[in-house]
Amino acid sequence: MTTLKTMLGRTMFVLSASSLALAMPAAAQNVVPDDLTTIAPVPTDFDPPRTSWGDPDLRGTYPIDNIASLPMNRPAQYGDRFYLTEEEFAARQEQAGRSDAAYAAEEEAGTIGMGHWVESDASGRRTSLLVYPANGQLPALTEDAQKRYQAGRSSWTPNTDFEWLGDFDTWDRCITRGFPASMFPFRYNNGIRVMQAPGYVVIQLEMIHDARVIPIVANKAAADAMRWPDDVRAWMGQSIGWWEGNTLVIETTNIVAGDSVSHDTYNRGPSPLNMATMGVPPFNTIPTGVNARVTERLTMTDPGHVVYELTYNDPEVFTNKWTARLDWTKNDEYAFFEYACHEGNVQPRNYITASRAGLEALSEEDAAGNSSH
Repeated sequence: MTTLKTMLGRTMFVLSASSLALAMPAAAQNVVPDDLTTIAPVPTDFDPPRTSWGDPDLRGTYPIDNIASLPMNRPAQYGDRFYLTEEEFAARQEQAGRSDAAYAAEEEAGTIGMGHWVESDASGRRTSLLVYPANGQLPALTEDAQKRYQAGRSSWTPNTDFEWLGDFDTWDRCITRGFPASMFPFRYNNGIRVMQAPGYVVIQLEMIHDARVIPIVANKAAADAMRWPDDVRAWMGQSIGWWEGNTLVIETTNIVAGDSVSHDTYNRGPSPLNMATMGVPPFNTIPTGVNARVTERLTMTDPGHVVYELTYNDPEVFTNKWTARLDWTKNDEYAFFEYACHEGNVQPRNYITASRAGLEALSEEDAAGNSSH
């Protein structure tokens, strides 16, 4: 859900993603191997700048609009390839050029349209965000998770009768997009800002303004020793990080578990993936298991780029773990604007009102039909 205030804010500050790409140096992570069916390793030879306390300095703003056109699952036409051919990439660049032309026409006309509302550039030569499994497809859901996925309810599910707030997901209700869904691109509000202080990293997200405050410890063993009890849960989970060389590793557990089936709003859990990310299954009703674990790796590959990898492991829901790789491009001129979701969120009420009116109309039709017999 978003509001007119958010739309106006987002269109006040606009730079086309392709223009940003031209302004930044070529990213080391965009090197394409000769064998397009193999994924290039994350470069680790860059020596990043340091904070005053000695940690690699990842601070900056990384809007991921420029990769919003990359689907999560690999489209079938690419087969087992992680990368486009040169000819396919040229066609993708041509499409991005047409988008730039649409942006320029809107600016010339002084209009607010879909051009700058949904921005992306050629997005590099990758065929999907997923890098594991190698087939580029999300693993199948377990039998129980599939049943809960199909029985779930949100504003995205078809033929749903909306009776009360228990029929809406956490994003419908302006609570959170959930985790790790919040780390993936959407149609807008794709800003990610990294801040650091001695012993902490903060990842601030433009959408709903979630902020992840992540303590930094010596190693994984120290992180395991700090874990909350199993019954202590948070929407974004408990994230704890440590450095492995110049790579920041973050492990997250204790994510709010649940599904979109329960009518009790306190027992409903967010989906780990948001259907508004391209190539994600529809409906926003994938459940989250109690043992869900997320491992993130942030590696700076040159002064303007970070490779972000996320591995999701939830054996109660997915039959295998999966890993996505996102290329972050720094743009410290990108501005966050107010995401005024809740104060203008009239949509749940509208859904409920419309749904009840529809049910009343059906009831009157049935009554009229029965009386005519």
